[in-house]
Amino acid sequence: MLALRSGLARALSPRTLAPQVCSSFATGPRQYDRTFYEFCTYCLKPSKMNEFLEELKKNIHLRTAHSELIGSWTVEFGGRINKVFHIWKYDNFAHRSEVRGEAVAKDKEWQEKFLIPNLAHIYKQEVEITYLVPWCKLEKPPKEGVYELVIFQMKPGGPALWGDAFKRAVNAHVDLGYSKLVGVFHTEYGALNRVHVLWWHESADSRAAGRHQSHEDPRVVAAVRESVNYLVSQQNMFLIPTSYSPLK
Repeated sequence: MLALRSGLARALSPRTLAPQVCSSFATGPRQYDRTFYEFCTYCLKPSKMNEFLEELKKNIHLRTAHSELIGSWTVEFGGRINKVFHIWKYDNFAHRSEVRGEAVAKDKEWQEKFLIPNLAHIYKQEVEITYLVPWCKLEKPPKEGVYELVIFQMKPGGPALWGDAFKRAVNAHVDLGYSKLVGVFHTEYGALNRVHVLWWHESADSRAAGRHQSHEDPRVVAAVRESVNYLVSQQNMFLIPTSYSPLK
């Protein structure tokens, strides 16, 4: 009788009865890989843009001594210009706290040579914490080129709702050779249900040609049409890598 009761308890437990919802974003490697990427956008005074970039070029080595810079770009078009966009990599939140709260804050050379003299040039700063989705690895482009950051605001419900459809839409472009994917990032802190897709192109014209071709490919159209059912808004920004950016 005791064994029967124990068996019934296990069978009727909430863990057993609860439906198992799986998504390629929400389960799997992401739970075990604590590495995240910080998206930092600096909005600059137009008259100070070039000066800011020159000073950052001279002093960026002081900052990258503390954590890894994935890439740095200026916004050419597709939104507000006079912006500098950085992606920083951290092992976990303790690592970021150690870097930002201790190492960088106490680095007098970085503070005195760059931060303090140039802080007034920045009138707005935005920070998002993102994870690289588990079905995508961060890729390095084959040569120097230009970049496109596409920001998708998806419907509430998270990747369990729209993750698989979104993955098929991205992979349709990649598998058919229309675009070179650098990375897909899912926001953890910032606007939720947001996905950033970073693409590489040889030039603005090659991007335009590939986009026109993909829009005429029924395989891409079918995948995108499915994903669009969950889309709220989309923004495309054309990015130029800075001279000191690891990703060119």
